[in-house]
Amino acid sequence: MARQFMKGNDAIIVGALAAGCRAYYGYPITPASEIAHAAALHFPALNGVFIQAESEVSAINMVYGSAGMGVRTMTASSSPGFSLKQEGLSYCAGAELPCVVVNIVRGGPGLGNIAPEQADYFQITKGGGHGNYRLITLAPNGAQEMCDLTMKAFDLSDKYRNPACITADGITGQMMEVVDLPEAQELTYDHSDWMVDGTAATKKNLISSIVLEPEDLEAHNMKLDAKYQDIMANEVMYEEYRTDDADLIVVAYGVVSRIVYSTIDQARENGMKVGLLRPITLWPFPTKIISELADKLAARNGSLLAAELSTGQMIEDVQLAANGKVPVHFYGRCGGVVPGGKEMLEQYTKILEGGQS
Repeated sequence: MARQFMKGNDAIIVGALAAGCRAYYGYPITPASEIAHAAALHFPALNGVFIQAESEVSAINMVYGSAGMGVRTMTASSSPGFSLKQEGLSYCAGAELPCVVVNIVRGGPGLGNIAPEQADYFQITKGGGHGNYRLITLAPNGAQEMCDLTMKAFDLSDKYRNPACITADGITGQMMEVVDLPEAQELTYDHSDWMVDGTAATKKNLISSIVLEPEDLEAHNMKLDAKYQDIMANEVMYEEYRTDDADLIVVAYGVVSRIVYSTIDQARENGMKVGLLRPITLWPFPTKIISELADKLAARNGSLLAAELSTGQMIEDVQLAANGKVPVHFYGRCGGVVPGGKEMLEQYTKILEGGQS
């Protein structure tokens, strides 16, 4: 297998092309610009389509059209640009169109800065546009996963006919690591029963998200909800590290999970039994495993710690999963400030010695 040293952003395009994506519509924005640059270089070379749209609004509507033809399609942006895509994402979800969207999160609100954050969690996992819809959301924590989870996102998107999102903080997008390059997938899906490509065979199909009669729209929403329940039951992904005997389990994703992972062994050398639960799918969220871990922690008078690059967003899902069984502490930095290992160790000490984080 070939290997290459590359940025996480570039690894996304490697994964997309290996997954059979052949249409990219987007607009460059720091710290996600390398994704558009790589797409512009490689998509046309593989008989694909790359269009730099005049805006993020245009890009997501181009995605809607291309996805409607049954083509594996994607776009990428960073936080302010991702915000502009929300109406189009709601349309894609309402029309049940598979596509992949990428958000390399930067500081906000407003224009903010170009430094890393995780403060788009609410927007991505709760539905930033209008209506009852969900985005399948995968959160890589390194360049290899930027590649591999992009491929997974396309498969899940096609399986459930629903938009899927790759979300990563700016550090994960910009860091360079060795990536094992994947083999190209053989595409086996068949969208002929719903796609529209201008041929006589698909003339009968209709792609639309407008349902005017209240009872019909309710039925459509319930159909979507049944699909989301199926996703929650079958597609949760997470990673555990040293949780079996932990008195404190940190819930963290993205670059924060890497910082936490690097401190756990050191914490244990200092007599602190700390573990990590890393959500890989932010939606569906690993509620069940956190609930089970909370049961074990309760028996040891332990607790949970939500660590984020925000003022506190994922913590709400951790609290719901814990359901009052154990204390749920929070530690967050924002504005592009990233905690170091020493800083996290200090938080573990405060919590385990009976203080508050």
